[in-house]
Amino acid sequence: ALAKTSGKDIVQFAKAVEISYPSIDGKVCSGSHAKGSDSGATTFSTSLTTNTNTAQCSGFDSVQKAQTFGKFARTLRLEDGTYWPTGSYAATSTPTPNEQNSNATAVAKDLVDLNRDEKTIVAGLLAKTI
Repeated sequence: ALAKTSGKDIVQFAKAVEISYPSIDGKVCSGSHAKGSDSGATTFSTSLTTNTNTAQCSGFDSVQKAQTFGKFARTLRLEDGTYWPTGSYAATSTPTPNEQNSNATAVAKDLVDLNRDEKTIVAGLLAKTI
């Protein structure tokens, strides 16, 4: 369902999570379960010329607490559609698209992994912003 949501709406949702619940914001897109084959990523970036940059939610080599959902949406400018719903990463310093809908799938996985109370909060924010 998230893959059919516009990048613009995801940006608004991420902004609402970031402002209202920073603790939840830090649990979404900061993991490593969706990393590409070149797994040295430590920061979100649209410049995929080095393997330390990624345009993939939860596409890091290891958990990066400073790389939050809000930062993901803002840095990658999801509203323009380039990195939503499909992310990319740098493979040998070459921008490489990930699997179709990879960013939408990674956001969904991170949201499902939240505890029950956090899911209730996120569902409310999602309903208000999308």
